[in-house]
Amino acid sequence: MSNWISVCRLDDIEQEGARRFDHDGRTYAVYRSPEDEVFCTDGLCTHEAIHLADGLVMDYEIECPKHSGVFDYRTGQAMRLPACKDLNTYPAKVEDGGVFIALL
Repeated sequence: MSNWISVCRLDDIEQEGARRFDHDGRTYAVYRSPEDEVFCTDGLCTHEAIHLADGLVMDYEIECPKHSGVFDYRTGQAMRLPACKDLNTYPAKVEDGGVFIALL
C-alpha cells in the first residue's frame, strides 16, 4: 500500500526542473518533465552524495552538479560516469495541481 506524501504545487517546479524534498531523514529529488509529468528519485548522487536537485535538468536527464554524472530521472539509470550506480525511483503524480510521491 502506498503512502502518498504531498511535496509541493506543480507550479513550484520549473518545467525541465527539479526540487529537493526532505522527508523522514531522507532526501528526494522531484522532477518536472517537458510534458509536465512528474518523477521522483533519491535526492543524492550515487557517486558522492551531492544533492541532485541543484544539478542541470535537460529533457529527461539530471546532471550532478559536482562531477557531471548523469541519470535518466524516469528510470534512475546512471547514464554517464562517474555515476555508475542507478538511483532508486518512486511513484509520483499530480493531483489537483499538487505533486505527490509514494514512499513504499
